Amino acid sequence: MKLFTGLILCSLVLGAHGLLSFLGEAFEGAKDMWRAYRDMREANYIGADKYFHARGNYDAAQRGPGGAWAAKVIRYQDPNHFRPDGLPDKY
Repeated sequence: MKLFTGLILCSLVLGAHGLLSFLGEAFEGAKDMWRAYRDMREANYIGADKYFHARGNYDAAQRGPGGAWAAKVIRYQDPNHFRPDGLPDKY
């Protein structure tokens, strides 16, 4: 219900073109978070979950207002702060 209310509010404020841009950014931001989750599962590194969540949040927020909106689900802001020692550089 919150999502629907938010979309209606955004459509009124941003207009149709702005809404499509917002939704595209939100979708891409969600993909960023999904990619970080996949990487976390692949790394299978104990203690790295906060880092991967923060990385997904940061990447999503860089997409624009829609990505930042999608990233609000996760509150971690500084991925490197949570990076555990020994995590491969690939991530």
